[in-house]
Amino acid sequence: MAFNESDTQNLKVKTDRYKEVLLNTQRYRNAWKTGLRKNIVDNLIALSKASSLDCDVEERSEIENLEAVVLSLGHSESGLGEPVGGDLRRDLIKQNGSLVYQQLFNGKILVLINYPFIEKYGQPQPPKTIAIYRPEELKEPYILRHLETFISDITAWEDYDDDVPEPNQRIGFKMNFEEGEKA
Repeated sequence: MAFNESDTQNLKVKTDRYKEVLLNTQRYRNAWKTGLRKNIVDNLIALSKASSLDCDVEERSEIENLEAVVLSLGHSESGLGEPVGGDLRRDLIKQNGSLVYQQLFNGKILVLINYPFIEKYGQPQPPKTIAIYRPEELKEPYILRHLETFISDITAWEDYDDDVPEPNQRIGFKMNFEEGEKA
């Protein structure tokens, strides 16, 4: 069977799009290396100093083109401890959370929050994805907003209680029953 140009037009459009995406990956990776990474680091350092936030900003580059910039609140003793025999007690360590700018396989930048967790005390929450950006989309005001979101989320984690009902508890027999008693 012979294919004419009109038969393969849709395939050609898709192939051209594929090639464009591959070129974008190279362009995004180059943008990270030639300035975006340093810009993220500089902004995080400046914002943490301006807000007196005690943190570390580090670059991670174990795998080329999957590098990251991490603002970490470090780790500390949790205040919880487990007995290890006799009068000895081992402090449980708390990871205090981090804000991560991670290069993806395609050169785009994933921004996420790693929540605090205490070793041997439940399972860590999965990271919260804030957004995925093309390098040219990641502007300084976004970095400020990301850091504000991070601090708000970490503060909520630290201040956890059950005073506020879960949104899913607003519907159902118990909620309707309680409302009926008030009448």
